[in-house]
Amino acid sequence: MNFEGLDPGLAEYSPAMHSALDPVLDAHLNPSLLQNVELDPEGVALEALPVQESVHIMEGVYSELHSVVAEVGVPVSVSHFDLHEEMLWVGSHGGHATSFFGPALERYSSFQVNGSDDIRQIQSLENGILFLTKSNLKYMARGGLIIFDYLLDESEDMHSLLLTDSSTLLIGGLQNHILEIDLNTVQETQKYAVETPGVTIMRQTNRFFFCGHTSGKVSLRDLRTFKVEHEFDAFSGSLSDFDVHGNLLAACGFSSRLTGLACDRFLKVYDLRMMRAITPLQVHVDPAFLRFIPTYTSRLAIISQSGQCQFCEPTGLANPADIFHVNPVGPLLMTFDVSASKQALAFGDSEGCVHLWTDSPEPSFNPYSRETEFALPCLVDSLPPLDWSQDLLPLSLIPVPLTTDTLLSDWPAANSAPAPRRAPPVDAEILRTMKKVGFIGYAPNPRTRLRNQIPYRLKESDSEFDSFSQVTESPVGREEEPHLHIVSKKYRKVTIKYSKLGLEDFDFKHYNKTLFAGLEPHIPNAYCNCMIQVLYFLEPVRCLIQNHLCQKEFCLACELGFLFHMLDLSRGDPCQGSNFLRAFRTIPEASALGLILADSDEASGKGNLARLIQRWNRFILTQLHQDMQELEVPQAYRGVGGSFCSSGDSVIGQLFSCEMENCSLCRCGSETVRASSTLLFTLSYPEGSNSDKTGKNYDFAQVLKRSICLEQNTQAWCDNCEKYQPTVQTRNIRHLPDILVINCEVNSSKEADFWRMQAEAAFKMTVKKHGGEISKNKEFALADWKDLGSPEGVLLCPSTEELKNIWLPFSIRMKMTRNKGLDVCNWTDGDEWGPARAEEEHGVYVYDLMATVVHILDSRTGSSLVAHIKVGETYHQRKEVSEGVTHQQWYLFNDFLIEPIDKHEAVQFDMNWKVPAILYYVKRNLNSRYNLNIKNPIEASVLLAEASLARKQRKTHTTFIPLMLNEMPQVGDLVGLDAEFVTLNEEEAELRSDGTKSTIKPSQMSVARITCVRGQGPNEGIPFIDDYISTQEQVVDYLTQYSGIKPGDLDAKISSKHLTTLKSTYLKLRFLIDIGVKFVGHGLQKDFRVINLMVPKDQVLDTVYLFHMPRKRMISLRFLAWYFLDLKIQGETHDSIEDARTALQLYRKYLELSKNGTEPESFHKVLKGLYEKGRKMDWKVPEPDGQTSPKNAAVFSSVLAL
Repeated sequence: MNFEGLDPGLAEYSPAMHSALDPVLDAHLNPSLLQNVELDPEGVALEALPVQESVHIMEGVYSELHSVVAEVGVPVSVSHFDLHEEMLWVGSHGGHATSFFGPALERYSSFQVNGSDDIRQIQSLENGILFLTKSNLKYMARGGLIIFDYLLDESEDMHSLLLTDSSTLLIGGLQNHILEIDLNTVQETQKYAVETPGVTIMRQTNRFFFCGHTSGKVSLRDLRTFKVEHEFDAFSGSLSDFDVHGNLLAACGFSSRLTGLACDRFLKVYDLRMMRAITPLQVHVDPAFLRFIPTYTSRLAIISQSGQCQFCEPTGLANPADIFHVNPVGPLLMTFDVSASKQALAFGDSEGCVHLWTDSPEPSFNPYSRETEFALPCLVDSLPPLDWSQDLLPLSLIPVPLTTDTLLSDWPAANSAPAPRRAPPVDAEILRTMKKVGFIGYAPNPRTRLRNQIPYRLKESDSEFDSFSQVTESPVGREEEPHLHIVSKKYRKVTIKYSKLGLEDFDFKHYNKTLFAGLEPHIPNAYCNCMIQVLYFLEPVRCLIQNHLCQKEFCLACELGFLFHMLDLSRGDPCQGSNFLRAFRTIPEASALGLILADSDEASGKGNLARLIQRWNRFILTQLHQDMQELEVPQAYRGVGGSFCSSGDSVIGQLFSCEMENCSLCRCGSETVRASSTLLFTLSYPEGSNSDKTGKNYDFAQVLKRSICLEQNTQAWCDNCEKYQPTVQTRNIRHLPDILVINCEVNSSKEADFWRMQAEAAFKMTVKKHGGEISKNKEFALADWKDLGSPEGVLLCPSTEELKNIWLPFSIRMKMTRNKGLDVCNWTDGDEWGPARAEEEHGVYVYDLMATVVHILDSRTGSSLVAHIKVGETYHQRKEVSEGVTHQQWYLFNDFLIEPIDKHEAVQFDMNWKVPAILYYVKRNLNSRYNLNIKNPIEASVLLAEASLARKQRKTHTTFIPLMLNEMPQVGDLVGLDAEFVTLNEEEAELRSDGTKSTIKPSQMSVARITCVRGQGPNEGIPFIDDYISTQEQVVDYLTQYSGIKPGDLDAKISSKHLTTLKSTYLKLRFLIDIGVKFVGHGLQKDFRVINLMVPKDQVLDTVYLFHMPRKRMISLRFLAWYFLDLKIQGETHDSIEDARTALQLYRKYLELSKNGTEPESFHKVLKGLYEKGRKMDWKVPEPDGQTSPKNAAVFSSVLAL
């Protein structure tokens, strides 16, 4: 294959990066691949366990049978089916060869072929295997012994070989000749000149030799003289692959474009009888490999590097329905081969994984294969078992032969050296709490061991631990031993470490390598972050909430819509729900339900978070349902009338509400029936289910049906008896919801034991169903090597570890019966399923698991809540994921930590530390039932004049002129912005032993004043927004010296300022952002963060960074104004109008000095002068000398004259 037209990053591959002698995982490899693979001292995978034998393969249709890892992290360069035995050979870019026996891909042999060069091609012979590298041809036995090693000229760059008969070989490459080698004498017998250099592919028929060139040509040569008989100019760029069958030749390659080489989606097909091209074949994938697979017809298999495979006839039309997808572990497929029997296909990817696809459950690689020779097992005499834990056990029980000779273990001193015992690892708690002063660390004694005593261990602990890419809660503890904790690091409570720069130097990318946005946890009552993410990834809920807008000051639906908008805009940066949680704290019902946590309880994790989040779940659904039922649309927020809401029930009700009939039957025979609805269900567990450890086993569907159609005995009032009587209360379902929400109510050890017992029973049944025996030891399965982004469905090879601790099904099926009954059963994708609409007409629905919220119990870092969410296609498409993920994928959301996970991890609950709290099931094809268009409900009218909340405000105190209709901002207009803040909570910090201060929790700020100044036009410099923000929360510090805010300015009873709500001003700024204006200011990053706004970077012009040199200090606005504008500002206090106008003038000055950014070198000299002047004056502005302030400028007098 010609690698020149493939991914250019492969050309930079260095074998030294993947040395076979280094067992360290490659940095580009997904760490999850190491979960079920052992590494020997040579760094290669020791074994690859076969998949379960009960994998269902449809006869005649190619499906994936097995995946196996050849060499961890090293791309596969070539694959080859042995022509004599049932074996598959794989060569790597590191020069390593590995063979696998049979369709189960059991590792047969593994050895190094070349120490530096990759293996280009493999050819199997009767007595051994030929390996071709860049300048070397090696013939080795199947066990790894070298038969001969033929060195070529170092200037050669060989790419292909062709076995013309049993003893003659042709070798070609990127030079102008082809060598003929005699395998009997191992000598070069002939050298054929090639007119078109660069032969990378060679094929042979009974008429011609076919040579594929890097120039895109295919030449046909005579079998005896090797002269060119015909030549096809297939592609203008380069040739990727070609194959010959019968009278047809098909080729794929690259065409030249203005921007370089582009993959050509037209296959060139040639008729070898008339020696001319026939109609090109257009395919629906980017072809990189192709092979004829002649069975009943001469069909072609076309493979793309991304893993798409399409079958088509070379003389017909390609059908998109014939496309299937190979799920590579790495981003690219590197090699492809077809067995001689045409029953098996082999694919190798860039992360060292090999995928075997077959068209039958028991394929054979060759029509007639000989038996493979295996090594004889080691025969050891049976010896009685010895208990090494007994100190008094006599070692004389071990039989040792009597000999006077030197024992083999007595190594001479020249060949041995004393090795000291490795020190045990330091306790992770010590590393986590350690404070460093220089190179010395201090930590409190955790008192887990006796002083000055270390237990003697010859070996390190063999306990199981998670080898996934784990992330610590702080950079200090990243060297902890992961097996010391039962809780995986990615599930532990994450915290932000603050420096004197705040959050600017905190590496959020270390915790989140996706493009989805996490949520920051330091805000009060941020325990609900996981549930906010769950609601966001429900597509109808996301669209509905963002279309909602009302006039209530504290509306949770509005604030949630603003937060969802930020999550949409973010490209992996974390967001914070400060405004949403602020509105949440003001709602009386939330406080009455105990949902508002005190700071001390939240920090210590004393509250039962599982119960808390389940109450919060019920509260938020009820609150959103009520908010959506508001019928009044305020005049200031026109344009919301076309949203989801109807005059009847809200869309939240349509999504979550379940209509029920509650029946009360008294023992006197009277029956009372009333209709009701609920937005969620609570699991009701069978009574006495844990009294006996061998009790009855239940499916999850049985417990769910029992919880939905609840039947209970209770005392109730009977009108017929006119007194309280024992009654039987039953619940029947009238209508099923589109989204089924379930609170698990695992609040005691009784429920936890029930989950544990049912999971064990389900595990035993599943293993029995697969025909295997239950093993107490941890088993490794190849399913862990599957791509995490594989499409949803039943895995072909579930491992033992994946089946443990699972009781929850991925899908459930519900059917409404005619007698108002409900049938519920677990559902798998392999079950029969008719057309969706037809099934729904008969009251049959399938619900798929979409999210699980779990309670993490960790005694070290405190309990926390995380969510597993299945993110749909539309979210991946909006984020434009670089890997091109367009299917559903499970992710772990732990505040600002986001990681892709395997789907089994979402339903695995180890009740010792991972307890289920909330489940979300959604109807299949849910999105097709709702209008998912988002219409921005914020209109320009929000910028028009509005009344102040302050009772004492008079027109003489007006400090701004509202925009007129002809002044409405356009895309690219400049707006000067500045904001002032007050403190609601002081920061929490601790003093280290070296005298430095460590911030534990930053101060909680609240915006108090926002000013926007016109940036162009005749009224440039005049503010059009100058809002003081009313707050109902207690202000700890008004920061008057820095903000200019005085006590009383934010009180509607006594304030003389233009006082508004935060929501009103927030809508103004959102409109300006959505319209595309550019904000000019000083230190806008912090302003937008506290206001809780996400602004695209191309809409922010920050003078802090415009007048800044790399690795130098940031310069204050006051010093910049004095240096460049000769203005003295911020004398006694700060004023946001003054600061916003000054920032605008500085931006104009920047454009003047840099000639609109065209002369960076001259502006760099200006900055050097600025920093030199600042160092001389210690960055202090001289005392005022009567310099006119912008407040007294003529442009400001027009504002005061209002």
